[in-house]
Amino acid sequence: MNEEENGWSQSAPAWIESQGDNGDFSREFVLDPAIDRIMAERRFDHALDVGCGEGRFCRRMRTHYGIGTVTGIDPTEPLLAAARKHDPHGTYLRAEAEALPFPEESFDLVVSYLTLIDIPDLAKAIAEMTRVLRPQGTLLIANLNPFITACGGTAWVKDGAGRKQFVRVDRYLEEHADWQAWRGIRILNHHRPMSRYMTLLLEAGLRLTRFEEPPAIGGPPAAREAYNRVPYAHLMEWTKP
Repeated sequence: MNEEENGWSQSAPAWIESQGDNGDFSREFVLDPAIDRIMAERRFDHALDVGCGEGRFCRRMRTHYGIGTVTGIDPTEPLLAAARKHDPHGTYLRAEAEALPFPEESFDLVVSYLTLIDIPDLAKAIAEMTRVLRPQGTLLIANLNPFITACGGTAWVKDGAGRKQFVRVDRYLEEHADWQAWRGIRILNHHRPMSRYMTLLLEAGLRLTRFEEPPAIGGPPAAREAYNRVPYAHLMEWTKP
């Protein structure tokens, strides 16, 4: 499936606008602070961002974490064009996660930042990320919790006054794809149960060294309160023996 079929090419302008310099709510107030804590304990020389989009996190890896060589790949050319515009000296390549154009053991850090849900062939992507990772290297994954991707884009059930009551979960064990639409963005996301992710990562020979469901630590109070009622993202750190 290409970016025309999954909505990313058409949604690129709205996506770029939504991210700004600091990313959306979940990036700025949930995942980035948690990753900052992880990175404070680590030093890396060569990083790969799988599904780099407009390049925000690639830039962050260099400026915040001091990683000397950072490469971003993405299948969506309009997003890559924005990445190159904001970072003309960076390395941004058009490629798919299922076929990474790098030799084995090229990177000591591979990052998938909220991109596994966009990848059609998860098994191939995990195998490829493992292949290009050096021994003792780190695969850092930020992903949506599967109980959210199982909701089909209508997670919160609201009362007649619009107050959020609870989150609906359906078809959890069934892998499926749903169109998600918000703020001019319309993209196809893939749902898999948590066991699918864990099984593939373990079968790849990786070792789980960290698992976190970080809370929101800032942002608008209403958004922070809703997120912390139902935190929808997690972080995993896997090591290649």
